[in-house]
Amino acid sequence: MSDLAASDPGDPWEEHAGWWQDGFTDGADPEYEEQILPLAREHLAGSTRVLEVGTGEGQVARTASALGAELVVGIDPSRAQAAEAARRGGGPKFLRAGAAALPFASDRFDAVVACLVFEHIEAVDDAIAEVARVLEPGGRFLFFLNHPLLQTPGSGWIDDQILGEQYWRVGAYLHEDLAPEEVAPGVVLPFVHRPLSRYVNAMADQGMLVERMEEPAPPPGFLARAPEYPDAAGIPRLLFLRARRL
Repeated sequence: MSDLAASDPGDPWEEHAGWWQDGFTDGADPEYEEQILPLAREHLAGSTRVLEVGTGEGQVARTASALGAELVVGIDPSRAQAAEAARRGGGPKFLRAGAAALPFASDRFDAVVACLVFEHIEAVDDAIAEVARVLEPGGRFLFFLNHPLLQTPGSGWIDDQILGEQYWRVGAYLHEDLAPEEVAPGVVLPFVHRPLSRYVNAMADQGMLVERMEEPAPPPGFLARAPEYPDAAGIPRLLFLRARRL
């Protein structure tokens, strides 16, 4: 545990692990509580061997354990996150590892989950190839993303007081780019924007077929956080894909 707890100097994920743990876990975030975790429960049902890639402090992995999976493993490259996940426990095993080189045998899991993590992975093709490798034939990949179209950098709600128009502005959707983004005051994290086709085609190249897609509206708990949010209630923030290894 002491080795896991040591920080990597200069790594923003190490520096801001506490921000994530305080703001998005243990019931603090309505999008997780009202939307992401219910989707995970629905689509993990019946899985027996589950891997979560980019587990953070482990809340989705613990959800899989609570459903009765025999083996649940969560991996994260951050020492601070892996240490906190291990401290909270809840059934899964937690390891420090990256998505592009998973330390598991081929065909090891019948479900892999990645929740809001591929937006931060540069080696996307390697990571998706690794997901396909560790999935058994017929295994499912549960893929949660910030919606690549409607959460593109530069997108946002516009209330034009001069023209009297309100609309959602979409940024340069087709431009693939890695850039830092200030997600909270003083919290700057790297984000990679890619069009949706980039992910779907990478999965297809690895023999993973998308069989389900969800674009849920923002949940009530999120809309209640600011008076302007209900005006954009028809704009999804989340994209969920369920793919199956052929």
